[in-house]
Amino acid sequence: MTVFILVAGAFTGPHVWRDTAARLAGKGAEVHTAALTGLGGRPAGDVAAVDLETHIADVLAVIDRVGAGPGREIVLVGHDYGIHPVLGAADRRAGAIARIIHLDAGMPQDGVPALAAVPDERLRERLSGGGDGGGGEGECDRLSASAGEERAGELPPPDRDAWPLWGSTAGLSDEALDGLTARAVPQPLGTLLQPLRLTGAAAQVPATGVLCTGNGPGIELVQLGVDAGDPALVALAGRGVTFFELPTGHWPMLSCPAELAGVLLAAAGGGGHRLSSADAARTPPHLRPFLLDVPERPRERTGNTDLYLPDGPGPHPAVVFVHGGPVPAGVRPTPRDWPTLTGYARYVAGLGAAAVTLDHRLHAVSDYGRAAEDVAAAVERVRADPRVDGDRVALWFFSGGGPLTADWLAAPPAWLRCLAANYPILAPLPGWGLSGARFRPVEAVARAGKLPVVLVRAGREIAGIAVTVEEFLTEAARCGADVEVVDVPEGRHGFETLDPTDDAREAVRRAVAAVLARLTA
Repeated sequence: MTVFILVAGAFTGPHVWRDTAARLAGKGAEVHTAALTGLGGRPAGDVAAVDLETHIADVLAVIDRVGAGPGREIVLVGHDYGIHPVLGAADRRAGAIARIIHLDAGMPQDGVPALAAVPDERLRERLSGGGDGGGGEGECDRLSASAGEERAGELPPPDRDAWPLWGSTAGLSDEALDGLTARAVPQPLGTLLQPLRLTGAAAQVPATGVLCTGNGPGIELVQLGVDAGDPALVALAGRGVTFFELPTGHWPMLSCPAELAGVLLAAAGGGGHRLSSADAARTPPHLRPFLLDVPERPRERTGNTDLYLPDGPGPHPAVVFVHGGPVPAGVRPTPRDWPTLTGYARYVAGLGAAAVTLDHRLHAVSDYGRAAEDVAAAVERVRADPRVDGDRVALWFFSGGGPLTADWLAAPPAWLRCLAANYPILAPLPGWGLSGARFRPVEAVARAGKLPVVLVRAGREIAGIAVTVEEFLTEAARCGADVEVVDVPEGRHGFETLDPTDDAREAVRRAVAAVLARLTA
């Protein structure tokens, strides 16, 4: 018999599992919900003494009470913060656990506190003693406690309008959101601040990730991370972790309990999608050949920037290509040597414009500020080169580089003749936790004025990214922005190496022609 132990996330307790637990039981499973101290379990008493170890002990008590044995397979399910006490308990009872299920939860590591997984960056800094992160009053104050309350050892729950800062509420009815708010309780701060301690035993337990695509990446994006060499994701592929997707927000037990129950049962049985491991026999998609056959060209490498010059005397107009991400810091080759970037650069240089590829420091979603500095510095170096016409420059962004377009859309300089973007992310994805108004192209396009924009849209785009593109186009139409869309109907995210079809090749030619026409007008 499958024995589920369900552990809820921050501010919530066993009550959130009611409908899912009933459906699991109806399918013949044994179901228990772990009541964590201060979160639906025993009263916290001295709340300052409640920490992650307290909650690990709560989960261990359920495991020991339930008892493993012949024909009884214990499956631990951790939602959100709940994965931290789940992993801590599994590490100490690894032999008794058949599977760990990460329900829209991260991959906590030894020595890292749960605070690191809190989406809102300003709250993370505030609670860790790093100040208010520059956020000041407003949104952050709705999310976090006052200084006095924090000293008392508790973080008050979000109000009704602030839940999206902790995870997408997509799929929740008004009634469900009202209930979530009414029954929410303060989170003991020690549970967020105490580092998780793991011996490695839990890593030997079979695991499944349930990804809620309304709140973050789906399997396709995770696989792209494996292909790009993200060490944490590569490790998951090596372990044979299985994955499921649910097309809902961060609280599937409230938005789609029947579907969640089905997924949990399938996961307990070992089902799910397995990631493909990177190996020498399989070229990862981002390193496959560019879809156009373009001749090699010489390049000049200076620091993090490569310059491809066209034939003939200058100064030449220039196109600066900005890669996406986040890309792990140790990835080799670095993005400026990836076939898509070098292919575009050689193609553009062959058509008479200087082309630039660069590496920037977008290694995590918290790095957009650093990446923006790198891009701005590279652009100024290029414009200062006497072989480049500094008054005729285009910027071309890809994928996760999309949020970097916001600075240029919001205040386009006179020398910026065109901005292009391929399959871009044009608003922070749910769960990113980016604070403030910066890096939101959907909002910045209203201030773009007459700046021409060329947007290359993949018809088979990842759903969460496609939503941001449509929001951007809707706002662009509303404010009368100059946007030309080049569609690749059967193209996927990264189609230049994934889908080398005739239609895709024609789309690349059209996009390059559109950018160069505006650059030289």
